[in-house]
Amino acid sequence: MAKILNPDICVVGGGAAGLSVAAGAAAFGVPVVLVERGRMGGDCLNFGCVPSKALIAAGKHAQAIRAAGEFGIAAGEPVVDYERLQARVHAVIGAIAPHDSAERFESLGVKVIADTARFVDDRTVAAGDLLIRARRFVIATGSSPAIPAIPGLVEAPYLTNETLFDLKRLPEHLVIVGAGAVGMEMAQAYRRIGARVTVVEAGKALSSSDPELAAIVLEAVRAEDTVLHEQTAILSVERQAGGVRLLCENAKGRFAVDGSDLLLAAGRVPNHASLDLGAAGIRHDAKGIAVGTGMRTSNRRVYAIGDAAGGLQFTHVASYHARLVLQQILFRMPAREDRDIVPRVTFTDPELAQVGPGEAEAREKFGRVDVVRWDFSANDRARTDGLDRGLIKITVGRRGRIIGAAIAGPGAGEMINGFAFAIANRLTLKHFRGYVAPYPTLSEIGKQASISYYAPMARSPLVRSVIGMLRYFG
Repeated sequence: MAKILNPDICVVGGGAAGLSVAAGAAAFGVPVVLVERGRMGGDCLNFGCVPSKALIAAGKHAQAIRAAGEFGIAAGEPVVDYERLQARVHAVIGAIAPHDSAERFESLGVKVIADTARFVDDRTVAAGDLLIRARRFVIATGSSPAIPAIPGLVEAPYLTNETLFDLKRLPEHLVIVGAGAVGMEMAQAYRRIGARVTVVEAGKALSSSDPELAAIVLEAVRAEDTVLHEQTAILSVERQAGGVRLLCENAKGRFAVDGSDLLLAAGRVPNHASLDLGAAGIRHDAKGIAVGTGMRTSNRRVYAIGDAAGGLQFTHVASYHARLVLQQILFRMPAREDRDIVPRVTFTDPELAQVGPGEAEAREKFGRVDVVRWDFSANDRARTDGLDRGLIKITVGRRGRIIGAAIAGPGAGEMINGFAFAIANRLTLKHFRGYVAPYPTLSEIGKQASISYYAPMARSPLVRSVIGMLRYFG
């Protein structure tokens, strides 16, 4: 007879989202069972954010050596030891892994079950020889790489982010399918460490980003000799001796791309096939589990968060969802997802960051808006460091309220934090204008842009007369 567990919360999935819920609940002494069939830490630790950013860091060091001559320092083409590079990538994973390990979570009071979970009915999950009947369930099963339906792909060798970082040799010519954030990050990183790189994209590269800012990034990537084919269909893929061949077609006609290795970066699909969601009355489709604004599914006992719920697929979104769910389960306080406060960053060089609706979406949603622009070349620190290729755009509503912001430039992922804070707290450009920024820093760019918004007002006759009166009576 199966053993029955009755925790307060059962979390299915040990990635960023599930671990955040489990740790948060355990901190308040709430009984939690966590079921994970694969590696603790999920995609972010093992196959995604951590190894990719470690690889990107290596690429930045290599590129800095190439660019050293611009600063009067003798240098040349860097020598890349790919074996040592990969060893460092895995060492970084290994250093973080104990924080996400089953042992650590057991020490926090979480019961960790290494098995596959599936719903038996609307209030029971089976995992191995255990039955779990919890007061609340949280599905945090993440997502996996999407495999596009391209003729011949099944027979051809290919990589995904789940296998890329186990590659033991530097690809001679890496062909990447997909020019979203992951595709462009890996394209630039591998080009910088010595591989030839070709990217094939069915639509526009970085299509979810502001087109003007995306163009700045794509120009930089192309300048490093990455080949990018946009609006190009892949008709077939075939295995060849020493690699693969892609038969492609675009407005210029048909052509072939031969590569030593093929990386698929064409999106992700949610991991919920093995959960038997129908048995629990949970609505879902190929895009994810259907949830309300509070992340609750059609089964009132069950929440779905992170990639499993579809929508934005970022580690920080997983943590955000976890907070929303804990707020409801532990404190019985209502919570609503607000995607406008969630920043998105593409970690190319220059970086591309955005928070809030883009310019076109903001006009549709709010009516009249203003867009404040400031070029990185007007910033002294960008000039001194040779980082003056970039642009910030701030979308402003009534009374100077900050609705959205987008940045293409060095440090954009750090700079966007201030604007995310501003949008979450409904701040205006007056708040940015009023604080003192240290000189010289790239962060001054946001302040400079904010000051420029008020400059036309200061030049109007009415404002000048009021200022004059204040000085006279001052």
